[in-house]
Amino acid sequence: MIYEMRTTDIKPKFVPEVEKRFAEAYGYRKKHSPLAAFWHTEFGPLNQIIHVWPYQNLEERARIRAAAVKDGTWPPKIKEFIVNQRSDIMIPLSVSPEIKPGKMGPCFEMRIYTYAPGELPKLMNLWEMAAPRRIQISPLCAAWYSELGGLNKFVHIWGYPSVELRNETRKKAAATGWWPPSAYAKKENVPGYELVAQENKLLMPSAFSPLQ
Repeated sequence: MIYEMRTTDIKPKFVPEVEKRFAEAYGYRKKHSPLAAFWHTEFGPLNQIIHVWPYQNLEERARIRAAAVKDGTWPPKIKEFIVNQRSDIMIPLSVSPEIKPGKMGPCFEMRIYTYAPGELPKLMNLWEMAAPRRIQISPLCAAWYSELGGLNKFVHIWGYPSVELRNETRKKAAATGWWPPSAYAKKENVPGYELVAQENKLLMPSAFSPLQ
C-alpha cells in the first residue's frame, strides 16, 4: 500500500471555506476511493490543509484520479484560495498501522524528519525495534518514508485526546529510557541514524475526515 499526502497552503482566513467546498466535492469523489484523513494545521505552519489518500499502488492512483476528474466534480473548486501545493507518495514502515476510519484524536501531531542520504535502512531498523515499546504507551497513527516528492523524508503521526495528554505521554515515553529511538540505540548499542532537519505540526481533523 502507498499513501498520497497532499499538503496545500491556503490564503489566510479561507480555510473554513476550503474545507466546506472540499467536503461538498468529496461527496462525489468518495465513490471512486475513500479518503484516509483530512486535517488543518493548528500549530506549526498556519493556513495549511493536509489530506491523505490510500492506494494499492501508483497505477491504481492514476486510474482512480483520472476517473474522478472525468466526472467533472473533482478536484474541489478551491484554486482561488491556494498559495502552494505539494504531493508526496509515502511508503509505510512495517510498524505502521493501516489508517482506518475511527477516533484517535482529535489532536494529531505530525513530525517530519529529513534524514541524511543513505540513512533510511538504519532508520527503518531502529524504528522496527524501538516503536513497539512506544506504541504500548499510546497508539501510532502512521510511520512513513517518502518515495516520490520530497526525498529523504520520514513522517510519523500520533493521535492524542488533547495537547495536555500529548505532553504527558511524551514525558512518560522519555522516562522509560527507551524513547526516542536515539535513546533506544544508545541503550541497546545499535546504530542510530543521522537527521538533518526536523519539524512538527499539530493537526485537527475536519468534520468529514474518516479519521477523527
